[in-house]
Amino acid sequence: MRVLVGAFGDPGHTFPAIALAKALRERGHEVCLQSWARWRPEVEAEGIEFAEAPEYHVFPTRERPLKPYEAVVRATADTRPLVRAFAPDVVVADILTLAPALAAELEGVRSVTLIPHVDPRPAPGFAPYSVGARLPRTALGRRMWGPTNRLMEKGLAYGREELNETRARLGLLPLAHVHGGISRELCLVGTFPQLEYPRPEASAPNTHVVGPLQWEPPTEQVELPPGDAPLVLVAPSTSQDPRHALLRAALAGLADAPVRVLAATNRRRPIPAVAVPANARLVDWVSYSRTMPHCDVVVCHGGHGTVLRALTAGSVPVIAPAAGDMNENAARVDWAGVGVRIPRRLLGPRAMRLAVERALGETPLREHARALAEWAAANPAGPRAAALLEAYHARSSS
Repeated sequence: MRVLVGAFGDPGHTFPAIALAKALRERGHEVCLQSWARWRPEVEAEGIEFAEAPEYHVFPTRERPLKPYEAVVRATADTRPLVRAFAPDVVVADILTLAPALAAELEGVRSVTLIPHVDPRPAPGFAPYSVGARLPRTALGRRMWGPTNRLMEKGLAYGREELNETRARLGLLPLAHVHGGISRELCLVGTFPQLEYPRPEASAPNTHVVGPLQWEPPTEQVELPPGDAPLVLVAPSTSQDPRHALLRAALAGLADAPVRVLAATNRRRPIPAVAVPANARLVDWVSYSRTMPHCDVVVCHGGHGTVLRALTAGSVPVIAPAAGDMNENAARVDWAGVGVRIPRRLLGPRAMRLAVERALGETPLREHARALAEWAAANPAGPRAAALLEAYHARSSS
């Protein structure tokens, strides 16, 4: 096959796309990955053809505001020549990247969707995505979300109108269904199936949860704190915690705990400076793939990629969500019994100490995390996703 993969430029979206592109290339397919220019060196170092994706500032913007549909129309026009020139058999479009899918449709090429996190689509009884509520256990709990679900349905209908306006500007026919940016022919979800709430197939047709699609830029291994006490990695978000509240709470709360602490600033110097206790090391950056296999606990904000890295390594995540889908990831981890969450309003040294003690002390949490690591090792996501694409291409070509 010739496959064009289009990915939004944030690491949480580009890294799974690179993992998929690598898997396809290793199976002998020709692959081109389109993303933001910053990833060109990393993609080309993997031997994958790279195409620069257009970047437009939408509201709020630093310069000229563009409405979302205007940005999509422009990006689609910019992407269409790439689709025509590369002539892919299949286009894989990230859930946040509509332009490759729309350009493919204009050129008569089939497209599929890659969701690099848990599936955000609602189903009866689900709480709204990203509010941080777990799946209700009872019929009464499911009914309580009824009014909210109706509001969500109105929002989805409005989203369909906006998408159809965009499609009309491109000369495409309107869609009757919501979630029109997600392919109904094939959708790949790059997360653990154990983190997905059970849902009726009609709410997510032709969707396959393939497992963690993981890739990481090459980095050096950092020196671990000495000793043999349990190792706790503090891996904060690179963007959602400018004051380093998580880092400060972890270092203060674990200062006299019988653990070793390795903490990263993610190349953002804390101001004012943070006190580093004797049982801790503070570094600028850390390789998750190299470090997490040595860790018993990973303290983080709950970014999907970080959570999956921890679980793939058999570490127990302790999550203090900062924003957005971090709340959802924390709820899923809590629901699956593989980690501990700290509500944002309670984040502090004492709450951190108690959460880490629970992560280390509760045997079921450790066992469930190790079980997910064993599942990931036995079910590699890249080959699974590539095989589904191959089968899809075979069916659509016959």
